[in-house]
Amino acid sequence: MKVLALRGVRKVYRRSHLGRLTETVGLDGLDLEVERGEVFGLLGLNGSGKTTAIKLLMGLHLPTCGTVEVFGKPVPDIESLARIGYAPEAAYLNRALTGRENIRLFAALSRIPACEREARVLAMLRRVGLERGMDQRLSEYSKGMLQRVSLAQALIHEPELVILDEPVTGLDPLAIKEVRALILWLKGKGKSVLFSSHDISEVEKVCDRIGILSGGRLARVMTQEEWQGRPGALEEAFAASVTRTDGVGEIRLD
Repeated sequence: MKVLALRGVRKVYRRSHLGRLTETVGLDGLDLEVERGEVFGLLGLNGSGKTTAIKLLMGLHLPTCGTVEVFGKPVPDIESLARIGYAPEAAYLNRALTGRENIRLFAALSRIPACEREARVLAMLRRVGLERGMDQRLSEYSKGMLQRVSLAQALIHEPELVILDEPVTGLDPLAIKEVRALILWLKGKGKSVLFSSHDISEVEKVCDRIGILSGGRLARVMTQEEWQGRPGALEEAFAASVTRTDGVGEIRLD
């Protein structure tokens, strides 16, 4: 069963400044599907459309044309969105609250019964390694600790689909290893995981399939069998599938 599907999705951003209208294409005919229980990784250069695709799936943006479905229902659908856990690249968290208070807030917003809430909050903070720092204000947290709070809020309501936007950006090697273990743990629980990343080596270690985005289109889909046991295969496929659009040329070594 497909947990999400984007079909023929085009997203155009229009901005008006001093009477001049400019258009930027975020996605250009994207077709993408993720099956129940799989870990799917989105790879792409900056500006390739990874975050745009995720925001469309979360109902934060609407497509210019095409269809976006989650659990078989068109987005936005409140019941379907309630079954998703979302951790954005830059977590939208209240820095004046403590880690515990933030997760309590998200637990309440997720309609977890009050009689269960505190136990669930404490268990989740322990799971993401914040037991000792849970009563510190987020303004005192490091980048890695903020990322853990973001993961905790995404998982507190036990979602069926977890969407992670650049979950290891800025983390140290030990934290990256722990996030990798968390993703595999979610898969072991039968959850579906979609995440975007620049880190090819991490994608290789956890994904069942990957999709390479280039210019807002799905340039290639690969299964784990295509890169497993073949060092450099995914990196070579990525380099062959993407095209730079930021005006930067190749480094020349001659």
